[in-house]
Amino acid sequence: MMWVHLGYPPAQAPTGGYLPPQRRRPGGRAGRGGKAVIAIMRAPPGLVRLLAAPGWGRPLRRCLGAMARYGTEQRGRPNSPDYRLYFKNADGKYISPFHDIPLFAASKEEKEIPAKRSKTTGTEVLFNMIVEVPRWTNAKMEIATEEPLNPIKQDTKKGKLRYVANIFPHKGYIWNYGALPQTWEDPSHRDNFTGCCGDNDPIDVCEIGSKIRSSGEIVQVKVLGVLALVDEGETDWKIIAIGVDDPDAQKIHGIDDVRKHKPGYLEATLDWFQLYKIPDGKPENHFAFNGEFKDKDFAVEIIKSTHEYWKALIHKKADGGDIKCTNVLVSGSPFCCSEEDARSIVQSAPVPVTGDSLPPEVDSWYFFPK
Repeated sequence: MMWVHLGYPPAQAPTGGYLPPQRRRPGGRAGRGGKAVIAIMRAPPGLVRLLAAPGWGRPLRRCLGAMARYGTEQRGRPNSPDYRLYFKNADGKYISPFHDIPLFAASKEEKEIPAKRSKTTGTEVLFNMIVEVPRWTNAKMEIATEEPLNPIKQDTKKGKLRYVANIFPHKGYIWNYGALPQTWEDPSHRDNFTGCCGDNDPIDVCEIGSKIRSSGEIVQVKVLGVLALVDEGETDWKIIAIGVDDPDAQKIHGIDDVRKHKPGYLEATLDWFQLYKIPDGKPENHFAFNGEFKDKDFAVEIIKSTHEYWKALIHKKADGGDIKCTNVLVSGSPFCCSEEDARSIVQSAPVPVTGDSLPPEVDSWYFFPK
């Protein structure tokens, strides 16, 4: 049996480490049927508080690396419903991460207009990824699509903050999780592959590199493949990607390379998405293509199609419902606003304050029958 280290910092690794699904679930996934949790165990003391705390105590920070031209500004109280993380560009203008950050990573970005050219590494097209959730954390952070300038916020349900459960052996999110800007899974479009309509969000990304990223970080990634999740009757594509600055990026170029260099990771990803809603009393999720990961060429075509849906949305050629398309940089968009208007949106949000502590149940681990 070959083992891989999936990136736990040594002092933070959960007891027992990572068990590949094939070791812990002989006979596959049959027999669970979405039944209730049979056991809960406390994770190591302080582990989740250390990892799941957003780390957003600073009002303003600059993202490191190739995308240092973007910064974030905290408003409100971390670990509370009023927390927001707004975005700025290198000129200090408040922008929408959903609409103003280019989908394609440009070799040299234009100052005012989202990039039209894509940056390539050999034959690989690079994309910008917005990190919403750092790996190993639990808070369900997401781009607020229904708020002006679309800051990152923590999702809520019935007034309570949402956290993903720790389903053994997984700890929180098992990748850096986020979205591709300038994409939209159109809820009025029925996908030919899944037979379901889009989920009304930007397309999701699972970044599988060895680095633990920060919420709000903009990472240039190369796409490796895609998984077609059908979530409560909606198409919810999950792009598999790796940051180009990651030490493993030079040897991982597609799904087969992930299997070779990170054995068990794709199986764990399938397992995670199938089970993660069961602690909330919901059934297992399902997948198109019988859970097969499609290759990077297929994935890029899916991304391009969602980019076209976004173009229709931002130019008011598609009905976005409650989605807010307020932007600062998209030329020709009827939703474009002034710098002053963008600044007033941010300044109307609560002032940044020290964060609340996490609820103790975030530390719990869930177990399911085989």
